[in-house]
Amino acid sequence: MPVSHEAQNTRPQPPGPSRRPRARTVAICAFVFAVVTGLVLAVTLGGWPNGGDGPGEQRADGSSRPHKKPAPRRVWDRTPESLAAVGDSITRGFDACSLLADCTRVSWATGTADSVNSLARRLVSDPAGKSWNYAVSGAVMGDLPAQMRKAAARKPDMVTVMSGANDACRPSVARMTPVAGFRAGFREALHTLRSRAPRTQVYVSSVPNLQRLWQQGRKSPFGQQVWKLGICQSMLKNPRSTAPADQERRRQVQERVVAYNTVLRQECAKDLRCRYDNGAVFNYRFTAAELSNWDWFHPSQEGQRSLARLAYARITAERPAG
Repeated sequence: MPVSHEAQNTRPQPPGPSRRPRARTVAICAFVFAVVTGLVLAVTLGGWPNGGDGPGEQRADGSSRPHKKPAPRRVWDRTPESLAAVGDSITRGFDACSLLADCTRVSWATGTADSVNSLARRLVSDPAGKSWNYAVSGAVMGDLPAQMRKAAARKPDMVTVMSGANDACRPSVARMTPVAGFRAGFREALHTLRSRAPRTQVYVSSVPNLQRLWQQGRKSPFGQQVWKLGICQSMLKNPRSTAPADQERRRQVQERVVAYNTVLRQECAKDLRCRYDNGAVFNYRFTAAELSNWDWFHPSQEGQRSLARLAYARITAERPAG
């Protein structure tokens, strides 16, 4: 049957070229919208399909940040059963019993005398058999590694260190141990111990306050005469002088002692089995009665007892001061 011209005009027309790009754009937009919506829902409902904040990012504990290594814990046993001491004449009890002689039985660290009640007597069940004194009168920090090697051979539970006074007490300010050399000596001593006795604890006393020593001894006519024999001239020379040069000399010595104590604190803090006294000895306001009547420089037996008491308080504290 012939089709009329009017019917031909009413047939559906195929989409023209101008309609196809529009359809494609709509489809792309719909796809993008679906992807974005899916991402939003995924984050809102608990993250990516694999459980993370991004593909493969989240850990089992729910954190998307990298694991931090736990800080190492400090180890400290307040009840050691054996003890070795290293250091200088203070730990040897020099001039505490008689003139120009060591007297280790009254040492603050390892002494056996009742009058002092040393650290070993307070801590160790057998102070005579389980404590050893390797300190040397006149020693400086550079001598400490050799002493520490001897102490480490005993594998003691604890080593006490009191060293540094002789590094500042020199014939002149110019001959004091440089701070860098002092640090190197202490580091080597700790390394020596750790390489031979890794579990041994270290208790470090601060360097005594030499300016306080001068302030106490300069009042004594006998002390002034004894000091002229050559004791700690960097600090004690011309003890009654107020001349600018003498005041500056004393200031430099005191500044060096403070720097030494800073080194002890910093280096000890790097060792998990080391405890510094936080300046207890340096800050202690000792009296003339706590100085030796022989030289007005070394601790008397009363002074040794005070050092033992200070050390015991720090060693047995649940947490170090400061």
